[in-house]
Amino acid sequence: MTKPVQGDEDKLLASLAQALIESPDANLQELAQAIGISKATLYRFCRTRELLIERLTRHAADALSHAIRTAGLDGPSPEESLRQLAANCLENPELLLFLMYFWRTGAPIEQQLETEWQLTLDAFFLRGQQAGVFRVDMAAAAMTELWISMLVTLQDAQRRGRIARLGLPALFETAFLHGISRRQEAAPR
Repeated sequence: MTKPVQGDEDKLLASLAQALIESPDANLQELAQAIGISKATLYRFCRTRELLIERLTRHAADALSHAIRTAGLDGPSPEESLRQLAANCLENPELLLFLMYFWRTGAPIEQQLETEWQLTLDAFFLRGQQAGVFRVDMAAAAMTELWISMLVTLQDAQRRGRIARLGLPALFETAFLHGISRRQEAAPR
């Protein structure tokens, strides 16, 4: 996910998100060791594991919001907008994966997801349907859910070594767009 560069803190948060994805039950000492810093340094950064998860959740949510806002979803080309959104989200996969692994229903961030992310993406897919780019036999909300699910699943598969990172953007775009592109009239059988 594209986010303005803020230096060492962003790198530290990305490293911590990755470490928590790899070791979801790790304590602060194990996390510090996994990313190569002292426990004291991590403790100064965030005093408890729970506060760290809250801080990472907010950071990841802000990065995802930025990725959505800067994708140009209201632009003239739904395909190009979708391509930019995927590129934005694929820049920092550990943040989106962190959100998916550590999501808690009822968390304050949930309202942001429902209002900002889902409504924005639903409206984008609806505009693509109205423009004749995306198929109309599937609800825009379903496209949003499929898009998010596919993005997370492919990023996780890349993390586990099942697919290459190099071809991930093209794979994602091809697999998703062929699934929602408006169907050509089928020839009679």
